[in-house]
Amino acid sequence: MAVKIRLQRHGKKGQPFYHIVIADARAARDGKFIEKIGTYNPLTSPATINIDVDSACKWLKNGAQPTDTVRSILSYKGVLLKRHLQIGVEKGAISQETADTKFNAWLQEKENKIASVKEGNRNALKDAQKAKLAKEEEIKNARLDAIAKKRAEAEKANAQETEAASVENTEIAPETPAEIPAENTETNE
Repeated sequence: MAVKIRLQRHGKKGQPFYHIVIADARAARDGKFIEKIGTYNPLTSPATINIDVDSACKWLKNGAQPTDTVRSILSYKGVLLKRHLQIGVEKGAISQETADTKFNAWLQEKENKIASVKEGNRNALKDAQKAKLAKEEEIKNARLDAIAKKRAEAEKANAQETEAASVENTEIAPETPAEIPAENTETNE
């Protein structure tokens, strides 16, 4: 029986979530499996991977073949390195303590890299939000300036209209009532 280490898709459309499983190569992708050894969520940044390293090493030792994607996941989590170091221990090239020390040092370095990537992502997100707020503030100020200009022009136009109306009123102003009867009296006499 050919055994594969592969991904089994779960989650809804557009939001995949995978289980890393040991399955017969002839079984359906989401069908029957022998053992579940971990999970993989590609939607997070960086991707969230939980895997049982010892179980994966055991299956690799027994001849299970990982798919290309799972091979890269196993490499990312250090399973292939641990398996490589275990082969060295089995052959007597290095001791178990040396292999464990090397693996733990590599694991610590990898965790530091992941933490720095997460921190970089957080900082980039904060910077993007600050830039977005600054741009929105700039747009808001431009709109307020445009509104202020329109109001000033409207007030200026209203002032000119009232000034023109007052000038027209003074030009067309009727004669004083005292003068009108005087003229009428002269013409009557």
